[in-house]
Amino acid sequence: MEIKDIFTHPRFDKSYKKLPREIKEKVKQKEKIFRENPFDPRLKTHKLHGKEKEALAFWINYYYRVKFIFLNDREVLFLDVGAHEIYK
Repeated sequence: MEIKDIFTHPRFDKSYKKLPREIKEKVKQKEKIFRENPFDPRLKTHKLHGKEKEALAFWINYYYRVKFIFLNDREVLFLDVGAHEIYK
């Protein structure tokens, strides 16, 4: 499944601006992988639970994650980026 469009929530944009430069570069690298296959094993994509059960997340590195939802088969909305506090 290839992703055609990625939209970003204002919360994602705000969090992204605060990231260190090297993490921003990793986000760009992981986004390329994500566009080709959102479930590529390198991303460790996983469903969230509880009140976030509609969302998923993938790893940027051990500490940082991107939280997102599928709008349809080819469009995604990035909700937030950051450490585990994005799950709250």
